[in-house]
Amino acid sequence: MVRSFLALCVAALLLSRATAAEPANTPPAAVAAALQAAGIPMSAVGIVVHGVAERTPRLAVNARQPLNPASLMKLLTTSAALEMLGPAFTWRTEVLADAPPDHAGVLAGDLYLRGSGDPKLTYDRLWLLLRELRGRGLKEIRGALVLDRTAFAPVDHDPAAFDGKPQRPYNVGPDALLFNFTAMSLTLIPENGGVRVLAEPLPTELTIVNRLRVIEGKLCPAEWREALTASFLPGQLILVGDYPRPCGEKHWHLAGLPNGEFLAGVFTRLWRELGGEFSGRWREGATPAQAVLLATSTSPPLSELVRDINKFSNNVMARQLYLTLGTKFGAGDTASAGQVVKRWLTQKGLDFPELVVDNGAGLSRDARISAEHLAQLLTAVWESPIMPELVASLPIVAVDGTTKKRYDGVAYRGRGHLKTGSLEGVRGIAGYLLDRGGRRWIVVFLVNHPNAGAAQPAFDALLDRVWRSGLPAG
Repeated sequence: MVRSFLALCVAALLLSRATAAEPANTPPAAVAAALQAAGIPMSAVGIVVHGVAERTPRLAVNARQPLNPASLMKLLTTSAALEMLGPAFTWRTEVLADAPPDHAGVLAGDLYLRGSGDPKLTYDRLWLLLRELRGRGLKEIRGALVLDRTAFAPVDHDPAAFDGKPQRPYNVGPDALLFNFTAMSLTLIPENGGVRVLAEPLPTELTIVNRLRVIEGKLCPAEWREALTASFLPGQLILVGDYPRPCGEKHWHLAGLPNGEFLAGVFTRLWRELGGEFSGRWREGATPAQAVLLATSTSPPLSELVRDINKFSNNVMARQLYLTLGTKFGAGDTASAGQVVKRWLTQKGLDFPELVVDNGAGLSRDARISAEHLAQLLTAVWESPIMPELVASLPIVAVDGTTKKRYDGVAYRGRGHLKTGSLEGVRGIAGYLLDRGGRRWIVVFLVNHPNAGAAQPAFDALLDRVWRSGLPAG
């Protein structure tokens, strides 16, 4: 009799614990109210919240529904890369020749510039590389500059395909010899007679035709760029539009030239500025096996570059990293990169059947993942050796990266590391939040809806609730 009673008590206790462990499937009232005010139905969201040491979520709303994560997909790409390549991994950009220069510093043949997919071969690094060549005695290049992009399989990329804005740097495609994100920085300075334009880096054969006009006004519009147009014609960049004087000095980041043409033009300008001689002839091709190495530029380590990718949501850097995974562990194309990432997930015991990685950056209408599986990824990262590098790469709430302005003034400033995601019709956050009691939480919140742009108050409400009191079990 006593034993039966004790058995019933144990069963009741286990049942109560099981019931308590069931996650809530409706968000806190403030979150629901914010979604309703934004005209976003509950069916358009996916939410998961749980402690970093927990396996069962405290909150799970449409947790298994496949949704477009936008730039939250970079969490998967950077996590896989940090584990598979290692935080100390670097890329090499090499300068080679068929034979060394002669005693007078003359290179009779071609000069080869061979890329390996470096996500951050910037203007200043190219300058340092060419300065090293000059320091080693090379004075004149009589052959052609050969750009070797063969480290990646050819990528069929249309910069206008995603949103019809091919001059936006976020639409730049990957390239094994990517230079300066294939983007120029134009500094606009209003003057009495018009707008002064400073351009860096400027290819040697490109002339800027400046038709910008200064207009008066009291304020600088938030979308001042929309009033300006840039047109690339053979040998010319034509700038047209009205620039408000109250905007003062601004930077306009502009893509549009093919990467090879851009790199060759800047190489030629820099080489001549350094006192070297070169006709400017260039072509694309593979480096001969017997070529002699003249100089090398090594990228910063991966642990540093993932900070740029995640804190500032750099799409082309993420795509470079994704293709590097495909190159190191597959056939070097986008399809093989996807297979590499999925194999990595399987090895970690993670099964995401709905996953569509696409290009690894999240700049895609086809990418899909569920809130549940994003939370599982963040849990696996928290328990992995690369946790410090990945967490440090995420924007610190209201302090830096993509959260600096968006979360300005929140009570939990500096207490969260959150990746943000944004496309037309898509908004999302995912990462780690430390509540005021010292407990750390994993938070994932995805919205796919035409009104997704109005979802920020709902994100704020959930994060504020978790920071203030966590979420009760059950």
